[in-house]
Amino acid sequence: MVSQINNTPPANAGNQVKKETVEQTNQRQQVTQQKQAGATPQPTAPQAKQDSVSITPQAKQMARLQEKANNSTGIDQEKVEKIKRAIADGKYQINVEQLAKRIMQFESEIFRKN
Repeated sequence: MVSQINNTPPANAGNQVKKETVEQTNQRQQVTQQKQAGATPQPTAPQAKQDSVSITPQAKQMARLQEKANNSTGIDQEKVEKIKRAIADGKYQINVEQLAKRIMQFESEIFRKN
């Protein structure tokens, strides 16, 4: 009884056998085998889930088109050269009605946005 007052274990406490579950035994054996094989022991606790990203085919296509648009100048060089030659030769003619129509169309678009 004196040993219980001093918070020391009873004399027969050293004879108690620690009980291990089957799962704990298996985990301990796996870690031992991995150490012997030179491998890093795998953690026995479940690992936290990691975030993942999945890109749809449509998003991939959009990225390709955007990259293509960013790399191109948007200028039809063949058409520019054709117009330059026509101007130099004095053959370039301006359709004033079409030009006026497009100017009005452009201005109306600007005013709609503001």
